[in-house]
Amino acid sequence: MAETRSALIVDDERDIRELLVMTLGRMGLRCDTAASVGEARSQLQRNRYDLCLTDMRLPDGSGIEIVSDISQKYPETPVAMITAFGNVEAAVEALKAGAFDFVAKPVDLNVLRDLVRHALDLQEARKADTDAVASRLYGQSPAMTSLRQTIAKVARSQAPVYIAGESGVGKELVARTIHAEGARASGPFVPVNCGAIPSELMESEFFGHKKGSFTGAHADKPGLFQSADGGTLFLDEVAELPLPMQVKLLRAIQEKSVRAVGANSENPVDVRILSATHKDLSKLVAEGRFRQDLYYRINVIELRVPPLRERLDDLPGLSAKILGRLAEAQGRPVPTLDDGAVEALREYPFPGNVRELENILERALALADGELLTAEDLHLPRREEDSRAGVDPRNLDPRDTATSALPSYIEEIERAAIQHALQENRYNKTRTAQALGITFRALRYKLKKLGID
Repeated sequence: MAETRSALIVDDERDIRELLVMTLGRMGLRCDTAASVGEARSQLQRNRYDLCLTDMRLPDGSGIEIVSDISQKYPETPVAMITAFGNVEAAVEALKAGAFDFVAKPVDLNVLRDLVRHALDLQEARKADTDAVASRLYGQSPAMTSLRQTIAKVARSQAPVYIAGESGVGKELVARTIHAEGARASGPFVPVNCGAIPSELMESEFFGHKKGSFTGAHADKPGLFQSADGGTLFLDEVAELPLPMQVKLLRAIQEKSVRAVGANSENPVDVRILSATHKDLSKLVAEGRFRQDLYYRINVIELRVPPLRERLDDLPGLSAKILGRLAEAQGRPVPTLDDGAVEALREYPFPGNVRELENILERALALADGELLTAEDLHLPRREEDSRAGVDPRNLDPRDTATSALPSYIEEIERAAIQHALQENRYNKTRTAQALGITFRALRYKLKKLGID
């Protein structure tokens, strides 16, 4: 039997509370009520709710206080504000504080029912996505706590979000979480790696094309914008867009419409734009390599995802989450890390961040004999040898991989350079070989020789 969903109704007017309880009760919700901020806080501490409706004016304070409390302490619970008719300022204030939506008095029951259904759909989407993101957005450090709180707030907005962070920190996961926790959760999430599309195909990929518009266009094809209509378009590595495409992208975002290659007219699209890059976009703007007007358009809200070295206290719990997920997928007992392994991870700088940690743990799980993983099982680069050689391979440009004449160190330097290049190019081996200045065949040989999966 499905669990009955619940709602908390906060209003100091008894007749309003009774009307809301009756309306939501007919929709199958169990309702608790509160007549003040204090009563609402007590109820929230004792119970978990799938929805909260609160009046703006209460005897001991403002409904904004309840919105803020729920946004910070119970971000999984959508909260809507009941405002006086025409009080736009109060509605905007509530949305900024983290409210999911608002409804005006006198309450239109049809509007209320739509709001409740939308909120419950949003809540279900969050539940379904929680397990998938838990291990990667896991963390009790101040940096991760702040990140999750910010995600919960920006998810309710429709503003463009720019996600900054190093390679491997989980920028796409943050984008997926914003989508899954927002009002567009039921719409499509369309990710695109801007650096992986050949420049001559970009316009067609983004905006689509009509049949016969160019050689090889045998049928009409929708672009990424059309595919994301009603949902979210995630522009990963947006810094890789060439300047001519930046102009066309800016127009599409401003006009909220796109023209397919070969088409005579534009078609409207309803898309929320999320973007990310590991590069310093403001520096590229200063250098003239990224348009300032596009930068301001996509960077309405900026989110910085912290690197793993800034939240080392999360390492033990994060590693346990990742090992649990990997072991479950393989149908085997969940291994644990001994104290030496945890300490080794703490001392390692993780240039590849969470993605690198996942790779290290997956490799250790595959190669270890027992269910207790040691530092040796992790096969971390030998930093003491690198320091004796006077060079840290993680800081080397891949083109400088021959700076050491000592064969025992060259292998470590090559390994680090290739792993770094793979991460930079999102494990596209053709692009990695180009970045390293070697042939694809040579890269394949080195991957096999160095045991890099």
